[in-house]
Amino acid sequence: MPFAAKPLTLTEEEQDELHQVSLSRTLPAGDVFRARLILMLAAGRSYKDIQQRLSTTAPTISQWKKRFMGHRIAGLIGERHPGQKPSVITAKLQAKVLAATRRKPADGSTHSSCRKLAKHLGISKDAVHRIWRTAGLRPHRLERYMASHDPDFESKAADIIGLYLNPPQHAALFCLDEKSAIQALDRLDPVLPMSPGRAERHGFEYYRHGTLSLYAALDVKTGKVHGKTAVRHTSEEFVSFLKLVVGRCKPKQEIHVILDNLSAHKTNKVAEFLEKHPNVKLHFTPTYSSWLNQVEIWFARIEREVIARGVFASVKDLDRKLMRYIRALLEGRATVPLDILRYQPED
Repeated sequence: MPFAAKPLTLTEEEQDELHQVSLSRTLPAGDVFRARLILMLAAGRSYKDIQQRLSTTAPTISQWKKRFMGHRIAGLIGERHPGQKPSVITAKLQAKVLAATRRKPADGSTHSSCRKLAKHLGISKDAVHRIWRTAGLRPHRLERYMASHDPDFESKAADIIGLYLNPPQHAALFCLDEKSAIQALDRLDPVLPMSPGRAERHGFEYYRHGTLSLYAALDVKTGKVHGKTAVRHTSEEFVSFLKLVVGRCKPKQEIHVILDNLSAHKTNKVAEFLEKHPNVKLHFTPTYSSWLNQVEIWFARIEREVIARGVFASVKDLDRKLMRYIRALLEGRATVPLDILRYQPED
C-alpha cells in the first residue's frame, strides 16, 4: 500500500487562503504549486498520489511540508531566494569601462562586445551592459554620414530651401533628377503570392534583360510627377526631358528647376537650351547634398512600389510598367503626399 502522509492541520483562514492561491491564474506558478501541495497533504493524500498529480518528487514534498510546519503560509508564498545583489557601479568603474570601450580590442577586431570587454576588465557582463545602457553606447551599431565640402553650401542650400518655403507666386517649381541603370529583372522561379501567415516569396535566381534610365520632375506645388524613360543616360536625353517639362507649362512662365551637380546637367547643350529659354532657371544642390532635392522622396517610393518587387519580362516591359505608374500619378489616381514633400524647418 502507498504510504499515507500524516494529514496537516489547517486553520479555516489558512484553508481559504491556500484554496484561493491554488485556483489563481495570475500568481507565480511556484506559489500555486506549493498551495496545491499543502492542500493535498492536509487532505491526507499519499506521497505517491501527490507525486503523480503534481509531477514532483518525494524530497520536494517533504521539503515544503517542513517549511509550512515551521513558517506556515509565510514559508510558501513569495521568492525565498532573491539571488545575488547587483554589483555597485562606481564612477571610477564607469569611467574605466567607457574608456576601454572607445579603444580598439587587442585581438584585432573593430569593436568590443559586452562579454569580450567584461572578460578583459575582469568584471561581469551585466555590469558592462548597465554602464553602456546608462551612457547610451551601442558598439555593435554603425552609422554612416556624408559631409559636403562645397564652399557655397550655405548659399545654395538657402536658395533651394527658400524656394520650398516661399516660391515665386506665379512661377513653376520642379525638382528634377535621374534614376539610372534600373535593371529589368525577370524571376526564373514562379512568384508565390502571399497567404495568411506567409509573405510573398520570390525565387533567388533571376535573369537580367537590360537596364533603363528614368527621368522625373516633381511639381512641388501639386505633387504631380512628369517622367520619361531613356535607354542611355546622356546630356541629350536630359535636354529632351527639360523640353518636355517646359512644354507642359504656360508660355513664358517663370520656371525654376532644382537638380544636382551631374556633369550631364552642365554641358554646352544645356547652356544652349537656357539661352533659348530665358524663363528657365536651374538651381543646383550643393555637392553631396542631393537630399535637398525632393524628387528623391518620389524615387524611393517608385523603387518600393514598382521596381524592388517587380517582375519584368523585358526592358520594354519595365518601360511600360514605369510609365503606367507615372501616368496614374498625373491623372490623379495617386499623388505624392504634399505634407511629406514640403520642407519642415526644425524648431
